[in-house]
Amino acid sequence: MLTDNSAERSETFSWVNPVIALEQLPRLSGLDYFAGLRDGSIAPPPIASLMKFDLVEAKHGHVVFECRPGEAHYNPLGVVHGGLACTILDTALGCAAHTTLVAGLGYTSIDLAVKYLRPVTLRKGALRAEGSVVKVGSRLISTEGRLCSAEGELLATATSTLLVFPHQPEALTP
Repeated sequence: MLTDNSAERSETFSWVNPVIALEQLPRLSGLDYFAGLRDGSIAPPPIASLMKFDLVEAKHGHVVFECRPGEAHYNPLGVVHGGLACTILDTALGCAAHTTLVAGLGYTSIDLAVKYLRPVTLRKGALRAEGSVVKVGSRLISTEGRLCSAEGELLATATSTLLVFPHQPEALTP
């Protein structure tokens, strides 16, 4: 339960221009891309800053992200909005698929199914989202994931199918 009754809150965030990472993407395998994210030579995408995601682990077919929800993630019922859980799970599932790709390939979600098992509040602490590849094909990748509390309590599960295609990132324009 929130105890500070002052009305107004604010939060800011910053990010690195995503064009810089996108220029490197076509030349890197998925594993090389995530190694760059881990060692800081590649800046995380803006959504990671906005949603407070941090890459914890990346290996072939598996990734782990952490997220520390804040008050700004609360919905009108006083719990973290399901969209945060869905977004971090979608990220983990897509990134798990990405770790299996060679340079020059991209992916996009075809479907995403999330099952919410427990409400998420700030008392749950940092959230841990794990994504794993179930099957890799030449055109489709199947993934599954779990979202847990800091104590290991299972909060949500997800599955996704992703379409693989030749990736040609477009330049971002203001």
